[in-house]
Amino acid sequence: MNVSAKVFEPTSVDLLSEAVHHNRALSAAGFLERTFTFAFRSMVYPQIWEDPRADMEALEFTPQSRVMTIASGGCNVMSYLTGNPARIIAIDLNETHIALLKLKLAAAQHLPNHATFYRFFGSADDRRNVHLYRDLIAQHLDAETRAYWDGRDISGRRRISRFARNFYRYGLLGRFITSGHVMARMLGANPKRILDAQTIDEQREIFDREIGPAFDHPLLRWITSNRASLFGLGIPPVQYDALSDNGARPMSEVLKERAQRLATGFDLKDNYFAWQAFGRRYAPQGQGPCPPYLDKANFLAVKTRTNRVTVVHDNMIRFLSNEPAESLDRYILLDAQDWMDDATLNALWREITRTSRPGARVIFRTAGEPSILPGRVSSALLERWTYDAARSADIHAKDRSAIYGGFHLYLKRD
Repeated sequence: MNVSAKVFEPTSVDLLSEAVHHNRALSAAGFLERTFTFAFRSMVYPQIWEDPRADMEALEFTPQSRVMTIASGGCNVMSYLTGNPARIIAIDLNETHIALLKLKLAAAQHLPNHATFYRFFGSADDRRNVHLYRDLIAQHLDAETRAYWDGRDISGRRRISRFARNFYRYGLLGRFITSGHVMARMLGANPKRILDAQTIDEQREIFDREIGPAFDHPLLRWITSNRASLFGLGIPPVQYDALSDNGARPMSEVLKERAQRLATGFDLKDNYFAWQAFGRRYAPQGQGPCPPYLDKANFLAVKTRTNRVTVVHDNMIRFLSNEPAESLDRYILLDAQDWMDDATLNALWREITRTSRPGARVIFRTAGEPSILPGRVSSALLERWTYDAARSADIHAKDRSAIYGGFHLYLKRD
């Protein structure tokens, strides 16, 4: 397998617990944190929910760009290859996300054409995918990754068989979306109907009729008032609090607002996030939007650039602490900082500042609208960076995933 794949195995430190646990185990908050980390150890994101097109517009990759990003579901790492950076280092705490990204990299290298690649990761519901894995992909995986996909889940089925049964219905997120559809049908709504819309005006009309009223139902309001109710979205208790403005807004109201933007803020012909949320799938090949890495026009570029990706199982701070000064210039933090306490935030930004070149760019998203850094990260560190508020707001408006409160771009001063 011609893909660099470094794995840093923790010894006595559980990486996920280290990132999430901020309260005593026997406290109410500590119990919720530990419940979240238990759930987060399995596959969470079959598809990442940050828009790579928005990311690349903000990051302005060059052929010299050296990128550090969180791997998550791997599709954005693959999509960043279309921007032609020199190197991408993909880091994740979750070993199942690491296994998914390595599978995507190996498939891009060894599947013969775009049709088979799209069938595997775009359709992801064809029995032939299991044969493609066996014949063309499996032998190119490292032992741990192959053991994961050859292994069996709680149902007794091999994990790789999920690509014969709509992979996007699996993982915490996939099951959360499925549960949302079941709940919507119980409350008299049918989210799939929005995919029949031909115009944005029709999208709005269908949302107002079919989907919006479900969020106002007392049952849904009660369910979403529980901080554990959004674990399926990968949202830990601290981020739940940020979304609800520490309880000032009902969570059902927040979710309705975000769902409305996802459903009506962009033309469905250009928003694959809406297809996943409301249809639990991508459009058939050539008939609708898809992530950049699955676009036929990008297949050759992705295929020939996979060896630029290094995959790392570690946390960002520990990884960066071992990197040379001024060795990176693009950082994608997703919404991970929403999980962090002040000490962790400062440690992260010390390492970002040390390892970044002049002119480096950092992007991240937040559950709430404002940047979380002022007042929490030391002024000595933030003075090394410029926050581009106008550009951040512009990119946020273009982010088709539509679920975050804010998008933020920082540039390192020369």
